[in-house]
Amino acid sequence: MLRTLCFVSLLAPALAAQALPTGEAVMDRFAQAIGGKAAMDAKRSMVVKGTMEMTAMGLKGAVTIHKAAPNLSLTEVELPGIGKMLEGFDGSVAWSFSAIQGPQIKTGTEHDFAAQEARFNTQAWKDLYKSMEILGVESVDGEPCYHLKVTPHKGPESQQYFSVASGLLVKMSMKLQTAMGEMPVESRTQDYRKVGDVLVAHKLVQQIAGQTIVLTFQSVAWDQPLAKSLFDPPAEVKALMKPAAK
Repeated sequence: MLRTLCFVSLLAPALAAQALPTGEAVMDRFAQAIGGKAAMDAKRSMVVKGTMEMTAMGLKGAVTIHKAAPNLSLTEVELPGIGKMLEGFDGSVAWSFSAIQGPQIKTGTEHDFAAQEARFNTQAWKDLYKSMEILGVESVDGEPCYHLKVTPHKGPESQQYFSVASGLLVKMSMKLQTAMGEMPVESRTQDYRKVGDVLVAHKLVQQIAGQTIVLTFQSVAWDQPLAKSLFDPPAEVKALMKPAAK
């Protein structure tokens, strides 16, 4: 009995490595876990409404996210004492606007990440990523997760963690190059609920430059009629775009 146990302990690392799925298999399982690629392919738009809380600053306000296929996105946040903050992607330009920072056009990895996030059907991962390397099994808040190093065709590399039990995405982290320098970003996806035939995370806990931001969604609606003009940058951002067009 003792010899058998010793033999198994010697083989355990090799057996564990052999048992790991490929990164592609983990991604495929995630797509299946939320409802299947066909279910997402059938969707053309979504509107998400909820709250955004910046815990350290004691701020909480309303957030509305509009997304439309293939790659249009607009996020509106209204915070007391700060006012409205907007950020979006119109298919080519990634931008933001607020009373505090004014109009900005995102470049570099910020632009590339915004373009990735604007993709309506992120389950078409073969179009987004050129490699998905599985690095092992790690615990995230006590839950065993497959750890993937994901490299997109364009943009920042990310570390993604998928539950071994459910196949769902649990955490993602990356580093973005911004005007203020390198910025680490971490996002945890929680409270998955079925909306129609697709599971959607109803809570995101983000760590950005040492700040905790909690997004909680009360409603998610598919296939709402959204005019393409909704995603146009505001006039202040368009004014920044004109010199680049010359």
